Amino acid sequence: MKLTDVTAADRAAVDLSRVDLFDAAYHAEGDPHAAWAVMREQAPLHRSELPDGRAFFNVTRYHDACRVLGSHREFTSERGSLLSQLGHDDAASGRMLVATDPPRHSELRRPLNKMFTGRGLARSEDRIRDAVRSLVAGALGGPVWDLAQQATMLPMAIAGALMDLPEPDWKDLVQWTGMAAAPQDPVFTIRNPHATLAIAHHQLFEYFATQYEARKGTDGDDAFRLLMTMRDGELTREEVVVNCYSLLLGANATTPHTVAGTVLALMERPDQLRAVRENPALIPSLVEEGLRWTSPASSFLRYAVDDVEIAGGSVPRGEAVAVWVGSANRDADVFPEPYRFDVRRSDNRHIAFGYGAHYCLGATVARLTLRLFFEEVLDRIEEFVPAGEPQHLVSNFVAGFTSLPVRAVPRRVEAVAGR
Repeated sequence: MKLTDVTAADRAAVDLSRVDLFDAAYHAEGDPHAAWAVMREQAPLHRSELPDGRAFFNVTRYHDACRVLGSHREFTSERGSLLSQLGHDDAASGRMLVATDPPRHSELRRPLNKMFTGRGLARSEDRIRDAVRSLVAGALGGPVWDLAQQATMLPMAIAGALMDLPEPDWKDLVQWTGMAAAPQDPVFTIRNPHATLAIAHHQLFEYFATQYEARKGTDGDDAFRLLMTMRDGELTREEVVVNCYSLLLGANATTPHTVAGTVLALMERPDQLRAVRENPALIPSLVEEGLRWTSPASSFLRYAVDDVEIAGGSVPRGEAVAVWVGSANRDADVFPEPYRFDVRRSDNRHIAFGYGAHYCLGATVARLTLRLFFEEVLDRIEEFVPAGEPQHLVSNFVAGFTSLPVRAVPRRVEAVAGR
């Protein structure tokens, strides 16, 4: 996927009748940003039809994306929120956070909020910093280090602590969530994408069901037990299991790709890294620009509740709408010079964490993780140097990398001592 400027030549090469945004490989090998640019300019409500007759509308402009994501009365989440589910209603509808509309969504989300904000998050900061330091230390352990691969364990370490999941299980959980998020990627595929997804779901649901049974009657204030005990056990075992799955998938499928994509952007633009090094107060701004730039949760699916007029067209009742977050975050009407990675960008109203009721529950945790990562990088690493070609993830849901080989150049001792 191309993340640099989309030129006039790039736009001219786009034939919307041949663009297949449903195809996961297109997002890894093609240039969806060029297609999105043309859609924003010429077809802000573009209908795609698959060979099997399934169809969906594409929304690519920022304000249209916010409307679709933010108005559950017009666009429901309860039939599924992933493009891969097109034509197959979500079996967890009404029971899982991402497949539930308000007010039920709010009821499910409310008891978890305290785990991911305020004092609950403050208690986790030391754990997050330890996980970040362990990751950065690994970069200094050899000549070539694959940042994309190693970063997958960072959100797992944090989610594992917040959910009280045994550390020996983390590696398997990362693999299974990767299979669930990108079953068509060769790194994860077992036999075929359908088999891969079925295996991932079986392993994850069975794992959380076993954990549920093991926690019965035990004390703790982790997210898992909060779900088990909310309103005196209002949720069934199946509801707890699918929501634990959703929480872990959301964490593991996004944060590591922002880490890798932001580092890649800095390697390609050493002046931006230099600006942050000279003024560490820019780190929060770097994090926000990294989130806008990478937009790791690339798409969300919604369904029209009734006929809806939007983006100069009409979506009939019951039709699917794909919101392309990566496109919305490059909308020039909202982001001046959208194809410029700028650590000093102000008023950065990106929707990398979604928008509205389904705004990412773990957004504060992710921001803290990214801030601590770049603090540690600035403290211990002079620069990252490319050591091989990056490999993009094959997925129409997650925009990211399966491989980003780098060399980490340690900071000079005198530079660190003189801070």
